[in-house]
Amino acid sequence: MPSFLDDISSFYGTGEKNEKGQTLEEFLKEYDPYQYKNPCATTDMVLFSYAGEKPDTDALKVLLVCRKNHPSIGYWALPGGFVELYENLEDTARRELTEETGVADLPMEQFAVYGNVDRDPRARIITSAYLSVVNEGQVKVRAGDDAADARWMQLHCRTESVKEDGEWKETIYRLTLENKETDLTISAVVEKRERSGLVRETYYKVKESDRIACDHAALIVQAWKLMESRLA
Repeated sequence: MPSFLDDISSFYGTGEKNEKGQTLEEFLKEYDPYQYKNPCATTDMVLFSYAGEKPDTDALKVLLVCRKNHPSIGYWALPGGFVELYENLEDTARRELTEETGVADLPMEQFAVYGNVDRDPRARIITSAYLSVVNEGQVKVRAGDDAADARWMQLHCRTESVKEDGEWKETIYRLTLENKETDLTISAVVEKRERSGLVRETYYKVKESDRIACDHAALIVQAWKLMESRLA
C-alpha cells in the first residue's frame, strides 16, 4: 500500500535498509495495515456549564444527548463519535460536539482514555475523553446528527462509601443527573479505585446505571472530580 502520509522525510531514521533489504519506501509499499484487527478510535466530550460569574462544583450542569440509534438507543450519552482517518483527536471532539449539540469554538482538555474490551458491542473501541466548561448563557444547544435530544442536566455527586485495602483506596459515588424542564432524572453508581505512590493508578468504573449510556457516568464523575480539585 502507498504511504499513509505524503511527506515521510522525518521517518527515515539512520537511512539504512531493514533485514529484508528494504528501503522505507519499499517497506511502506508492502506494509498492510489491515493485516491485523485494530481497535476503533472515538472521542467523548464532558461539557460542564455554570450560571453566574464563575463555576461552582455544587451547581454544575453537564450536557448530554439522547441516542436515537443503537447501541443504547433512548439512553443519555456524552456528545462524541468516531475519529475520521485524517482527523486529529481534538478536531473530532470539536466536530462531534458541534454536530450533535450545535455548540462550537470552545477550549477543551483531554483528561482520560477509556478502553475496556467490553465497553461497546460494535467493535473494540478506545475513546479519548475531553472536558470543557462554559457559561450556560453563552451557548445555544440544539440536537443534531444521531442525537434525538440534547439537554443540560443538573449534576449531583455524593460519596457513598470509602474503603482502604493496603495500597488501594476504593470510593463509591452516587451520580444523579436531572433536567427539571422534562422531569427527567437518571443516575449511576461509579467506583473509583486508586493506588498512591511514586507510580499512581486511578480507575473509574460504572457499577450500576439507569439510562446513562456505556461507561459515560464514569467519565462524568472523573471530570467532575477534576473540576472539584481545581475549584477548591
